[in-house]
Amino acid sequence: MERKSRFSQWLRRPKNGSDDGETDTGSAAARGREDLLLAAVDAGFPVAPAAHPAGYGCSCERIGCPTPAQHPISFGWQTVATTDRDKVTAWVRTLPQANFITATGIAHDVLDVPVEAGRSALGRLDGAGVDVGPIALGGTGFGEGRMLFFTATRGTPDDEDEWWPCELDCHPETMDEHPGLRWHCRGSYVLLPPSRLPGEQPAVTWLRGPELPLPDPLTLLESLTDACAEFIGSRPDHETTAWPIGR
Repeated sequence: MERKSRFSQWLRRPKNGSDDGETDTGSAAARGREDLLLAAVDAGFPVAPAAHPAGYGCSCERIGCPTPAQHPISFGWQTVATTDRDKVTAWVRTLPQANFITATGIAHDVLDVPVEAGRSALGRLDGAGVDVGPIALGGTGFGEGRMLFFTATRGTPDDEDEWWPCELDCHPETMDEHPGLRWHCRGSYVLLPPSRLPGEQPAVTWLRGPELPLPDPLTLLESLTDACAEFIGSRPDHETTAWPIGR
C-alpha cells in the first residue's frame, strides 16, 4: 500500500521534480524513476534495460539505429526480462541513464495506437464505463505519438502452443482492416515509463498507472480499431510503420 501511495504521489508531482520543498531534484528524479519501474515490476511486468538517448542518436552507437533509445541493451532480452525487485533495483541504480522495456506476451499484451486515435477511443470507453487499465503515452521515433493500452495477455506459459505469434506487430494479418494498430504479444516489447527519446520527441509517461487491473484486450479492441480507421481515414497520406524488434 505504501509503494502504491508513493507511486500516485509521483504521478502528481510538479514537472520540475520538486516535492515538499525538496531541492535535490536529481535525487528526487532518481527515486521517482525507481518507484515507477518497481510499480511496473509489482504489477508483474517483466523488465529489462534498454538503450538511452545520446544527443539525437542512440547509446548503442550503431550507425543508423532504426529505433534509437527504444531497444533492449541485450540481444537476449527475452530471457533477461525479470520481475525480481532486487535485480531491477540494481539495474536502475547502476544504469542511471538507461531506459527500460517490458517484454509482452508473458504477463500482459499491449495495444499500440496513434495517440489521436487512442484519445478518441479512450473517451468512448470511459463513456461506456469500460475499465481500460494502464495506459502509457510517448513518441516512437516515427514522427507520431502513440498511446499504449496494457491488457491481459492472450497467451501464457501454460498454453505455449496457443500463443499468438508476434509477427502481428510487424506484418499484421488484419493490417488492411485495422490500420495503425500494433498488437504487442509474444516476442515483442514496449518502452516503460519513464523513458526518454532522442531530440525533442515526447518522453514515455504513464497516463494511467500500472497498478490498475489489466483488461481483456477484446473489450478494448473494437473501440481502438474504429478509432484507428477514423484516424487513418482523415490522413490519407499516413503510413503505418512496422515496429522493428530484431535486436
